Amino acid sequence: MSDPTAVQHSQPPSRERKPAWLRVKLPIGENYRQVRQTVDEYKLHTICESGNCPNMGECWGAGTATFMILGNVCTRGCSFCAVATGRPTELDLDEPRRVAEAIAHMRVKHAVITSVNRDELADRGAAVWHATVRAVKEHTPQVTIETLIPDVRAHWEALETMISPGQEVVSHNMETVERLYRLVRPQAKYARSLEQIKRTKAFGKRTKSGIMVGLGETFDEVKATMDDLLAHGCDVLTIGQYLQPTKMHLEVAEFVHPDVFAAYREIGLAKGFPFVESGPLVRSSYHAERHL
Repeated sequence: MSDPTAVQHSQPPSRERKPAWLRVKLPIGENYRQVRQTVDEYKLHTICESGNCPNMGECWGAGTATFMILGNVCTRGCSFCAVATGRPTELDLDEPRRVAEAIAHMRVKHAVITSVNRDELADRGAAVWHATVRAVKEHTPQVTIETLIPDVRAHWEALETMISPGQEVVSHNMETVERLYRLVRPQAKYARSLEQIKRTKAFGKRTKSGIMVGLGETFDEVKATMDDLLAHGCDVLTIGQYLQPTKMHLEVAEFVHPDVFAAYREIGLAKGFPFVESGPLVRSSYHAERHL
């Protein structure tokens, strides 16, 4: 098909008001309050809050949240991410129990768990990952689990520990196209993330990855990333609009029109992805239960 992006993109500057298709509902309602209370009661972190997710109102309003383990300080300094960067000061070994109890308390059917990068730990936090998934399965064995795991920097033993305790889906986000990696993910490597997905698939897991658009990538580069992911065993792809979390982060290069996201979805399915979620407000854990 022809490249629709030439006529369908909206150019910022980023200080300009966002397009109508990026407007979100304010958090409200009893479900939202209950999720807020649960997160506070169990002293947990969520990527919804730490990552400034635009869908927090919708997801929390539906009674779901994506828990973030291993603290809320990341050892990476990605230029797109709102999570605090620095050297973590502690390792909370009681966190797995509290996550499991919170998920049981919320009575969700599908749980999504992610984490910060903990590069200062020899096992990259794999032991806590393993303990958390195992604790959730012990508390509520009927709950399906998706884990959105960080880059283990080719520490493949740590990867196996992270993905072995029984979760149904393992996600690792590419985030962007290969050309933009040094700008967007300066401490990561495109080929290494693909290898991590390949090894996860070989382990027998349902694999998932996500990218952001609006960072300056081309239509053809997005299609090339799809090909690379398929070649490395990725089952599920998510595509969403990059939004600048603060003035200290990368500016939005363009606001991608919903028609382009629809085109990406059609292309991804035609290429062979079993499931593609593509839209301006799509995030890696958004409606994560659908592809199960």
